[in-house]
Amino acid sequence: MTTLRVGLDGRAFSSPAAGVRRYVSALVPALRALNVPLDLVLVGGAPRDLPAGFEHVAEPRHPPTNLGWTLVGLPLAARRARIQLLHAPAYTAPVGIRTPIVVTIHDVSYERHPEWYPYRRDRLRRAFYRASARSAARVVTDSAFSAAEINAAYGIPLDRIAVVPLGVVPRFAAGAPAASDVTRPFVLHVGDLHQRRNLPGVLNSVLDLRARGGATAELSLVLAGIDRGLGVQLQEQAAAAGAPGALVSLGVVTDARLDALYRDAAALVYPSLYEGFGLPVLEAMARGTPVVATRASSLPEVLGDAGVLLEPDDAAGWTASLDAIIGQPDRRAALAKAGRTRAATFTWERTARETYEVYLRAAGR
Repeated sequence: MTTLRVGLDGRAFSSPAAGVRRYVSALVPALRALNVPLDLVLVGGAPRDLPAGFEHVAEPRHPPTNLGWTLVGLPLAARRARIQLLHAPAYTAPVGIRTPIVVTIHDVSYERHPEWYPYRRDRLRRAFYRASARSAARVVTDSAFSAAEINAAYGIPLDRIAVVPLGVVPRFAAGAPAASDVTRPFVLHVGDLHQRRNLPGVLNSVLDLRARGGATAELSLVLAGIDRGLGVQLQEQAAAAGAPGALVSLGVVTDARLDALYRDAAALVYPSLYEGFGLPVLEAMARGTPVVATRASSLPEVLGDAGVLLEPDDAAGWTASLDAIIGQPDRRAALAKAGRTRAATFTWERTARETYEVYLRAAGR
């Protein structure tokens, strides 16, 4: 088989979305490790953010906006790169170019729940996302849930959508991380503080457990992620309960500190109402951190029976589950073992191989 020359949008490595950055940072080296006839070219992006050892085509002059890059700069750079296929790994892709395109759409929450995204030009943004999806030769997504949502939102046939689950970085599965520097006990949430993450409810559970005293008297909810407008509300909620120390907001953390937080947390809490995959759930399982998550969207696909799944509004269930995990070492150990076993089935090698198969189909190989 002749070598397939694929361009990948290099700007994804500096995306403001942490999930997109983690996706490309793990996928690209895994593709290189496959030892298949594939030339991967990084198209655009800042050289300081790109992994070493790959061919890079610099950005040409283009309007200084994301839309200008997608509609002008990226097509020009792709032409210069002389690629046979373009992979756009972050929701949007050029429209109307001759090169076949694979676009990764991690979720369509912005389309299914526009009330969560009050952007001034939201209709224009959503129209462009829709056009990108419909013009792609193939769409890659992280879960069967997201495939069904993309089909419902955009009318793209399911046979053009490939479900390719994410993997877990090996460092979350081996070795001893440094200390997290956060007072224990705490439960951890990883991800942007956004309305769809449904955090006030789990904070109420933490406040209830603190009020009971005993082993949970100093319990806190630790947040690792960018505040998208929910932070003040959560701070006020904790202060109103007379327990401002129940909330610890760290913002964006380094990978090393994140690994330590997983290790030291009593549990990862993931009360989200909508997720395309939920990578922190997988990372926590790999580290042996018990997971309590909602029985919603893609999360049952990722967690399976290796953690606790609850309805988003089951306040008593959230409180009882966290109390049991903190107070019962045997329960915590059983969940840790089940999580590690399940996480071991999600590898970036599999993600890369299945992505490469999508490339071949999109290129007509």
